Amino acid sequence: MLFMFIPCLWVCASLDLMKCWVYCSSSISCSLFVLSIAYFQQSMLSAVAVSSSMMKSSVGCLLISLTLWILILCFYCSAKPSSNINRFTGAFWLSGLFLILFFSVSKMSLFYFLFEVTAIPMVVLIIGWGYQPERMQASIYMLVYTVSASLPLLAFIVYSFWGFGSLSFFLHCPPHIISDSPWVFLVLVAFLVKLPVFGFHLWLPKAHSEAPVAGSMLLAGLLLKLGGFGLIRSIGWWGFSLRGPATEIIAVVSLCGGVITSLICLSQTDIKALVAYSSIGHMSLVIGGLFSATQTGWLSAGWIMLAHGLCSSGLFALVNNSYLQWGSRSVFLVKGGLSVLPSVSLWWFLLASANMACPPTLNLISEIALFCASVFLHCWFVFPAAMMVFLAAAYSLYLYTSTQHGVPATPHRSFIRPNDMMTASAMHWVPLNILALGCSSLG
Repeated sequence: MLFMFIPCLWVCASLDLMKCWVYCSSSISCSLFVLSIAYFQQSMLSAVAVSSSMMKSSVGCLLISLTLWILILCFYCSAKPSSNINRFTGAFWLSGLFLILFFSVSKMSLFYFLFEVTAIPMVVLIIGWGYQPERMQASIYMLVYTVSASLPLLAFIVYSFWGFGSLSFFLHCPPHIISDSPWVFLVLVAFLVKLPVFGFHLWLPKAHSEAPVAGSMLLAGLLLKLGGFGLIRSIGWWGFSLRGPATEIIAVVSLCGGVITSLICLSQTDIKALVAYSSIGHMSLVIGGLFSATQTGWLSAGWIMLAHGLCSSGLFALVNNSYLQWGSRSVFLVKGGLSVLPSVSLWWFLLASANMACPPTLNLISEIALFCASVFLHCWFVFPAAMMVFLAAAYSLYLYTSTQHGVPATPHRSFIRPNDMMTASAMHWVPLNILALGCSSLG
């Protein structure tokens, strides 16, 4: 993990940001990766109380370190003079604070509050620094979907407190608090919307299309992990049965929806929308891993969340680079990247390869583990999972060839500091391979 720390110092030097918070965040991020990766192999539900309201868990440490890492890269990819730079920075640090607290709290009440409030900085980023007038509609979509879907969760938190008398994650609710399958679905729908599962995903492509590059990196790299982390915490606290009809229906809709969104990716002409829809397909695999009720499935779900956070964030950074270079996100206009800037095209290929789970990335290990876990859920679930893997390779190659091959359709703009883009891409791709080596050696 020392190799993850050295590029971060390189970033600091290139941006003249030799400040204490940069060193602290990068050091803490790398240290947490080192300390939590071995602990993560043991149990995703294991946790240690730090105080009356805070806890330390294996998956929480990994996601906190991912939060710090992605925030550094968001600042790096957005570094440019702006009259509103203080507000922009404040929105990001506020979002980072909410996320770190969300991954650390030990009470369901605080958990729900932070689960909802993390959407506010994202809405501010979309409205304040979005590209088009439709950014207001995208923000409304995001708020309506996430807030309305979480109201049943709030009702059941209150109901659990009345019936159980405690909201601590260390005290599991009795089975009679929630046992009926329809109510299980209503509770889980809040997390399924933020994952998001197909059918609840309409807000995500709109938010990505209107968000600035740092907002898309934050949304794909971190905010989509709230749904998966929420499922882990709620399943552990309420003690849901993962073999009931409700969870099986959710798994079927999620995996089949992942196949549908993968097909949608192949028909996209907006490269940013393509990457956004690919996130839906990848995150639907998390459902299959969690609902398999096996240690392998839960580990694969955590690995997929970590790998997707790094890979998708890097792809959005490259998409923004193409937008700045060509002034468009259309596959018909963004052409010839290999002939214009071959050094950046190399990172396009590496991250697209990671997106299709080529070795030796963490994506490959997580998907292999997921196939093994899918058999325990239902033997037929292997087929939609395999179809998603095949289609992921198809649309990843489509993304790379459509943008990097061919003859430039329009004159490209002058590209400023290509080394910055290469550095940012390396800081996304290198951890994917290092973490893959760590997971394979420990697991």
